[in-house]
Amino acid sequence: MPTAAYPQLPLTPAVFAILLALADGEKHGYAIMLEAREHIAMGPGTLYGSLDRLLAAGLVAETGFTDDERRRYYRLTAAGKQSLEAETARFAQAIKRARGKGIRPQEVRA
Repeated sequence: MPTAAYPQLPLTPAVFAILLALADGEKHGYAIMLEAREHIAMGPGTLYGSLDRLLAAGLVAETGFTDDERRRYYRLTAAGKQSLEAETARFAQAIKRARGKGIRPQEVRA
């Protein structure tokens, strides 16, 4: 269920990529950015601006853990997981409708 800061879907591609990066556990900002870059172009300004908004919205939280005083670690909150699940369900419905119209995804090459 989206929060007041994210009252409706869709999530921006940057927010989706950040939440998805955190879905399998806590990470520091640079690790989040590296994983998010597998899906979209993202620089530090986009990452940290988005993280600030996600923190304010309660979709991510700082863990308090650090292995280096310059690194802050983040984790997905329950609300963040709900938003990620809702967006994933929205994508699944869109893919189902596209397939019903004969649209098939092209193979993605790395």
